[in-house]
Amino acid sequence: MQTTTITDQHPNGTGSHLRFHLRHAHLAPAFGSDWFGLKAEVFARFFGTPTFLIAQSVLVAIWISINVAGVTQFDVYPFILLNLAFSLQAAYAAPLILLAQTRQADRDKALSDADAQHREALAAASLERQNLAARQSAQILELLQQNTTLTKLTQELSQRIETLTAEMHQALCHR
Repeated sequence: MQTTTITDQHPNGTGSHLRFHLRHAHLAPAFGSDWFGLKAEVFARFFGTPTFLIAQSVLVAIWISINVAGVTQFDVYPFILLNLAFSLQAAYAAPLILLAQTRQADRDKALSDADAQHREALAAASLERQNLAARQSAQILELLQQNTTLTKLTQELSQRIETLTAEMHQALCHR
């Protein structure tokens, strides 16, 4: 468990919850940070979008329509070339999607762990503040008790002075 220390705080005195996320900054995009990796991750994420599904459905409908209508005969029924295209797409899509999901799961776990450490640090800081408040309350109670004792002593001494003053006044005035 990690506790909040002075070094974990910004110059303005507030703690940075992002300090727990910094050690996970190395978690790059799923396929690397180069051009190909970034494009591959974008492509893998695109597979599950409504835009992709609608576009693919339109292309398949056009493919089948022009082959059945006889506009062209490049892929006649039972559409072997279309099946080959789907198989090729699946061969590339499945690993890309799995890689993207695995890497995203790693990022989610790392960030979840960092958030848990942040919550633990907050709990420790809160406990520390509660302990400090309890110590300060005990000190205040002790000071109040001392003040009460001093006030009583002052009152007793004032009464004693008043009594002595009255006795001296009576002794000096009745002579």
